[in-house]
Amino acid sequence: MKAVTVLPTHEHEWEAAPGLPAALPAGEKLLWQGSPDWRQLALQAFHLRKIAAYFALMLLLQLAQLMGGGLTGEEVWRPMVVSASLAALAMGLLTLCAWFAARTTLYSVTNKRVIMRIGIVLTVTFNLPLRRIAGASCRQYGKNSSDIALQLYPDDHIGWFHLWPHQRAWHVRHPQPTLRCLPDGQAVGELLLKVWRESHQGETIVTGDAQDARMPTNAKGVPA
Repeated sequence: MKAVTVLPTHEHEWEAAPGLPAALPAGEKLLWQGSPDWRQLALQAFHLRKIAAYFALMLLLQLAQLMGGGLTGEEVWRPMVVSASLAALAMGLLTLCAWFAARTTLYSVTNKRVIMRIGIVLTVTFNLPLRRIAGASCRQYGKNSSDIALQLYPDDHIGWFHLWPHQRAWHVRHPQPTLRCLPDGQAVGELLLKVWRESHQGETIVTGDAQDARMPTNAKGVPA
């Protein structure tokens, strides 16, 4: 697989290069960079579809209550317009947050680590060495969007709220940094698997269940 490097405009002056807090050391090379799809991020991380269904249900209940009370005409549509406007405003703000979250996020993969630059107002960069990643899982949304969750060693920990929304859902005690809603998630997953195997070749690793395992290799010592 040929990895494609996407270099965005340099918006953070303190960065040595887009998404990189410092210049890469000798022997390390950038293999891929990318950002979440903001539309999928709005649906999956900000749960826009579920919230829209909730507002629709509340509006229907309000309409039923108003009409059940014998109100008609202006007495019904005026409060309904106010409620619908507030719901639309909330949905718009959530969509805007998702857009900003995607625009300010940049994920990078090198042959040594995964770098996550995240944060809308307060930007923070997480460096995740491949040797400190115990495993990964991929969840696909439709045909062209995927989440890649990175399972850290038991001794390593990043706060759940520090990662949000770039974390795997329901993993609060042991948060898993997640590359969210990648348009080319399958290709990125294959790339990560390749460089992860190279970094762990012949080593004993620790899984999330604290059980020892060895990366399988073939007769030539190449990861199977």
